[in-house]
Amino acid sequence: MNLDFSQIVPYIPFMLEGVWVTLQFVIIAIIFGFILGSLISLVKISRFTLLKWLADFYTSIFRGTPLILQLLLIYYAVPQLTGYDISPFLSAILTFGLNSSAYVSEIIRAGIQAVDKGQREAAEALGIPYRPMMIKIILPQAMKNILPALMNEFITLTKESALVSVISYLDLMRRAQVVSSDIYRSFEPLIFVGLLYYAMVMVLTLIGKYVERRMRASD
Repeated sequence: MNLDFSQIVPYIPFMLEGVWVTLQFVIIAIIFGFILGSLISLVKISRFTLLKWLADFYTSIFRGTPLILQLLLIYYAVPQLTGYDISPFLSAILTFGLNSSAYVSEIIRAGIQAVDKGQREAAEALGIPYRPMMIKIILPQAMKNILPALMNEFITLTKESALVSVISYLDLMRRAQVVSSDIYRSFEPLIFVGLLYYAMVMVLTLIGKYVERRMRASD
């Protein structure tokens, strides 16, 4: 087999640096997507028909089109339409955050609606306002049920982050391509970067399982 991993040794620090570069925008996008998705989910279960329709339309757009198309539209369309030269980093955050919020909103909505209706009725009977009821009673119960689905969404987001290489953002995948063009070998840098992605996903999986156990133990 024509393999020579020794050729990528000088490039290992360069590729390892891509882990933090990738995690930077992924973490921000996850936080942004979670906050926005939570707000959208509350709109979806509200009594305002127009807002519910807009929230559903927003979700259908981001769930019904390819992520790479959304990324390219934001990266290329924003400068064309507004004259603002958006950076690859900001494009990545916006695209992945907006896309994730659409999925997160559906996950949280389903979790809220899965909570026993008697909980809400009891809170309303006690005169508890809507906002404290959602924050202190409904959402904590919903979070316990939807945590695995949320972690799965965050893991998917981490893996799909490789798409930002198409807009020349120096993430892990882009760095593997740079090394490949330097040494004229693709397999070795791609395998190395693949192992780094796998390690990140495994860490996220372990964190998710740990948090899930803690939440169950607190019941």
